[in-house]
Amino acid sequence: MPPDSARSILDSAALQRSLERMAREILERHPDPAAFSLIGVPSRGVELAARLGRIIGEAVGKEPFCGAIDISMHRDDIGVRGSVFAVRPSRLPASLADGSIVLVDDVLQSGRTCRAALDALSSFGRPSRIEYAVLVDRGMRELPVAANYVGKTVETTREERVFVRLHPIDEVEGVWLERHAARRG
Repeated sequence: MPPDSARSILDSAALQRSLERMAREILERHPDPAAFSLIGVPSRGVELAARLGRIIGEAVGKEPFCGAIDISMHRDDIGVRGSVFAVRPSRLPASLADGSIVLVDDVLQSGRTCRAALDALSSFGRPSRIEYAVLVDRGMRELPVAANYVGKTVETTREERVFVRLHPIDEVEGVWLERHAARRG
């Protein structure tokens, strides 16, 4: 649940419209769902990939492969964080070289999650092409990463946090922005 002080960026209906637009953009580049896979970054990226897959399936009659890539051991903040993310199973197509991969995540900020996902994918093989789809791009890159498909671009500061909440993972659905007090170093 987002904090009471957070302001709504996307309600449930706007979130759905953003996903429908992203699915159309993916289909424009990849009209054959058998030629690409939607691979989500846990946890909400997996749910977003599944939703994009269903929207694509409804549009063209066939869903692409939808899976997940675990990035837990590929993160560069393992020693910095107070806790370690739980390892989750990766679900990938039998051969990565046979088609394009569209990595799906909820929020793009520094680019480090994308880098971890690329590292994790490379341990399973070499996809012919990798693209990146995010529900929210909030800027503030630390690495040279750009998304091919973006649901919503929101300019933020370091004092702000983006909350993405999705059914059935969360009780509510939408995207919120909350301003935090500045941290002292």
